[in-house]
Amino acid sequence: MEGYESVVLIKQEVFVYKIPPRTTNRGYRAADWNLNEPAWSGRLRMVSKGASLEVKLEDKTTGQLYAKCPIEAYPGVAIESVSDSSRYFVLRIQDDNGRSAFIGIGFGDRSDSFDMNVALQDHFKWVKNQEQIEKEKTEGPKEQLDLGFKEGETIKINMKIRREGQEGSARTGKARAGGTGLLPPPPSAPKQSPGSTGTSPAHKPTGLTTDWGEYTSSSSSTTDAANTSTTPTNSNWVQF
Repeated sequence: MEGYESVVLIKQEVFVYKIPPRTTNRGYRAADWNLNEPAWSGRLRMVSKGASLEVKLEDKTTGQLYAKCPIEAYPGVAIESVSDSSRYFVLRIQDDNGRSAFIGIGFGDRSDSFDMNVALQDHFKWVKNQEQIEKEKTEGPKEQLDLGFKEGETIKINMKIRREGQEGSARTGKARAGGTGLLPPPPSAPKQSPGSTGTSPAHKPTGLTTDWGEYTSSSSSTTDAANTSTTPTNSNWVQF
């Protein structure tokens, strides 16, 4: 697979600009370029061959190579974003003799620059994963923690299990604890309606039976008291 080139990205229109040399460490700014007069325009192709990645600027019609930019890492020196726009980048192009120069490139559509960023990130993420796989093949996987029980090891768990009847007694205890502690008041005596005939506590009702016998009505008792010659009507009394 390392002997084959794979096309990662194609953009049909890209603009190339001559940029002034950077004199400070504040980064490149696209506003310093002559954006209205690009030095060249054509097609951008990003190809990968194994872990290596290269940006090629080619003619739209003939496919003739204008410049190429090998990229070893991103972000890195080979390709940098400008500080004042997301549509422009700085490329370090190289020829077959090893000479290098810095040029500016830009896209008319912001989505094209977004696609190039994603393609760069995906490629180097894949390279990192491949390096990790090769490292595990030679060194072996990382030692994992053994969280299993050793022979003879035990574990103790304290669990509170509520038995039948305990829940009811607990609720009763809570109800008692939450009460006021006062006894309930005694029941009130039944009230009589105004039309009912009540009995005076000073007089016993007619025909009421006690331990001493049966009393007559209060009217007959009053008449007997006034007339001393009249004998009581109660047959249970002894006459002297």
